[in-house]
Amino acid sequence: MQELALVGIDLGKHTFHLHGQDASGRQVFRKKIGRSQVLAFCSRLPACTIAMEAGGGAHFMARQIALLGHQVKLISPRFVRPFVKSIKNDFMDAEAICEAASRPSMRFVTPKSESQQSLSALHRTRQSLMQERIRTGNQIHAFLLEFGIVMPRGTDIKKRLAAVLAEHDLPAPMMTLLLRLRDHSEYLRNQIMGIEKELSAQLSTDELAQRLLTVPGIGPITASALIGEMGDGLQFACGRDFAAWLGLVPQQISTGGKTTLRGVSRREGKPIRTLLVLCARSYILRVNKESGRLADWVRSLMARRHANIVACALANKLARIAWAVATKKAPFQPYPSVMPG
Repeated sequence: MQELALVGIDLGKHTFHLHGQDASGRQVFRKKIGRSQVLAFCSRLPACTIAMEAGGGAHFMARQIALLGHQVKLISPRFVRPFVKSIKNDFMDAEAICEAASRPSMRFVTPKSESQQSLSALHRTRQSLMQERIRTGNQIHAFLLEFGIVMPRGTDIKKRLAAVLAEHDLPAPMMTLLLRLRDHSEYLRNQIMGIEKELSAQLSTDELAQRLLTVPGIGPITASALIGEMGDGLQFACGRDFAAWLGLVPQQISTGGKTTLRGVSRREGKPIRTLLVLCARSYILRVNKESGRLADWVRSLMARRHANIVACALANKLARIAWAVATKKAPFQPYPSVMPG
């Protein structure tokens, strides 16, 4: 296999499908092997490029294969899909991965480290717990409404529900059910608080996290999310590329030499984008107490644009600042306001 140049691996839970080709794109081999045999097989291959879809288990396999001396490239599955020919099967997927990886303009995903994966897992768990807690609260509100009781709004279910149950006489089974839902909501709240404490503890010893915390509006939750997704930021050529990857730039439609900018697309739906928008909104709420060029820019933008547009624009700027802080290895330095005259 001296002429081998590129290997595409279609990842599976138990079996992997491999497609190898030379520099000209000619097929060298096709193999189906078990998960336990992958690393041993790759260790026998000459140094080459190995491409995979950035799916479940891809980052772990990328780290292990890179230790064997190969160059590993991860590709987003949506960029591989257009290269699948005719019918879809596992070998066709592996061949399509090779085809996509050989494109000079293809964008690749940087493999995550173990610490980055741990932070990302904590954030995904926190997000799912928060969603479940919201669902539990909505269910309590809905059950009470069935009995003509409107519970006051708010996230403190324990206090509000106790006041409602003291004022109304509900059937015993319903009382038991509502108390179970209340206890479940409290359990979820404690779990969320535990994860947030764990995130804060990890950030206390991380140099990059301490630099990110100097950016206005960014707190421990967003800083840990940035570390988990962006890392050192070197995979992006500039801050605008990072903001575009997050989906914080206007959607561009160009045809016939005419460029039209639309609203910010919701296609990506990355949780970190939501966090940055929330950071921007919190900064806007206290912008009148802030000083410096960033605050001046926000105030001038608020005078002529809707608050939602300002929040997205500021989130875009915060993403660029975070990228600069990560890549230049320096904390955020606020510039003073420009004095008129």
